[in-house]
Formats: sequence, C-alpha cells, structure tokens
Amino acid sequence: MLVKVFGSAVFGVEATTITVEVNIDKGVGYHLVGLPDNAIKESSYRIAAALKNNGYSLPVKKITINMAPADLRKEGSAYDLTLAVGILVATSQIKAEELSQYVIMGELSLDGGLQPIKGALSIAIKAKEEGFKGFILPIQNVKEAAIVEGLDVYGVENVLQVIDFFEGRGDLQPTLIDTQTEFSRTLEFPEFDFSDVKGQEGIKRCMEIAAAGGHNIILIGPPGSGKTMLAKRMPSILPPMTMKEALETTKIHSVAGKIKDAGLMSQRPFRSPHHTASSVGLV
Repeated sequence: MLVKVFGSAVFGVEATTITVEVNIDKGVGYHLVGLPDNAIKESSYRIAAALKNNGYSLPVKKITINMAPADLRKEGSAYDLTLAVGILVATSQIKAEELSQYVIMGELSLDGGLQPIKGALSIAIKAKEEGFKGFILPIQNVKEAAIVEGLDVYGVENVLQVIDFFEGRGDLQPTLIDTQTEFSRTLEFPEFDFSDVKGQEGIKRCMEIAAAGGHNIILIGPPGSGKTMLAKRMPSILPPMTMKEALETTKIHSVAGKIKDAGLMSQRPFRSPHHTASSVGLV
C-alpha cells in the first residue's frame, strides 16, 4: 500500500514542502531514499521503539520511503513523526482519511513523546500558502506556529494524540492566538526598560539622540561602568516594530531554535557577541 504524508524542510528562513511516500511490499527491509542525513536515517530506531511502547509496531515487511523532491538535502530529526504516521497508515494499523490535508512534523522520543523542532513559523507560513488545512507539531512550538491565521495548528505531546486525532478520538483542539493582543502586550512590558538606568544622564542623552536619528553609537569605559546595561535597554526606546518586522524577526529566531514557549516577538532583539568575535563572525 502506498501512502503520502507531508512534512517540510527549512532552507535559510524559508520552508519547502516535502512529500514523504511510504510503500509497503512483500519481503523484509527498511529503505529510506531522497537524500536524508544521518539523523533521518537513524529515525527507524526511534520510530520502532516509540510505536512498540505505545501498542503499535514497525512491521517486518519491505518498507520503502521516498522523501520528495529527492534532489534536496533533508536534515534533522523533525521528520520522525511524519515517517511514523506514514508507516502506521500504510500498514493499515490506523485510518487517516484526511492525512493529505495536514503537514506533520516532530522529533520522537523512545516513549512516544515529542521534542521541539526548529523553523515552526516558516513551516506554518508555507503550509498556509500551499492550502493545507492544518499543521500538527510538538506542543512546545505551538505558540509560534499559531501566529499564522487561517491555519489550524495542533500542539501534541505524544504520538498517541496524533493517532487519536486521525481516528476521530480524543479532544485535540487547534491553538488560537490573538496576534494583535500578543503584539501589543509585549510592547508595553519590555524585558529591559531604559527607565531602569539611574544617573548616567550624559550617555542617556547620547543614546536617545542615536535612537531618534538612527545613528551608530560606540560606548567606551572601564568594566562595570554600565555599557552593556545601557546597550541592552536601547531597544526599549527604539520605535516599535511593525507587524511585518515582528513576523520576520520571529521567523529568524524560530529557525535558529531561539524561541521557547513564546509567540510573536515584538521587541527589537539585542545581540551580545563575544568581544573576541571576528568581523566575519559578526556578519
């Protein structure tokens, strides 16, 4: 039996939809093709353990899995859940009539639990563009993906929740986030506020001028004089980001795996590279 499941690969900050084709035939063997890296090749061990620990199995048959387009390099462990669901449906262990309407991503633990993935927001944006109904992913990433309107985003904790969802059991509901409220809330309460700085009137005046005019500023002084403290609070006096800038910033942090249980980023980011970083490293 041949089954198609949909996942996604992130290149830079943009996502590309990946079609995972699972074919079950007579014989014995597990063949994974389509330029997968070592993390994906090792997925069979994680999938076998996760399914067995949840009352299902990796069948002793000839399993051929193709990740199309086959000429694109696939990386990371986020395809575990995609492959596992494809194998379950292809071997008739579960029924999933609406499988083709969802993008499925997630890294499996041996007990069937799910680990967070990178680039969830980019994947959600691409899924919406390509007309998918929903996106199933680990619950740790659900807030960033739920920013995308018009796409049902389901955060799951383990593989059993996904199985129950496709078989019409359980009470899994899409996560809804009011993006505008989330955007406004973090604007009013920045993590580091310029009003925290006491004294230092001269440098504060310089930083206000630099922020207002979009100028560069260099801070020179002995250790402990407050250079980093002032620099960290500079974003709180910059003009607020537009929604487009906030989405772009969130997308970059999502791909880098820097968003933990957070939704839309509305504060301008502060980066603190090490003082020994080279100019190439800074760029």
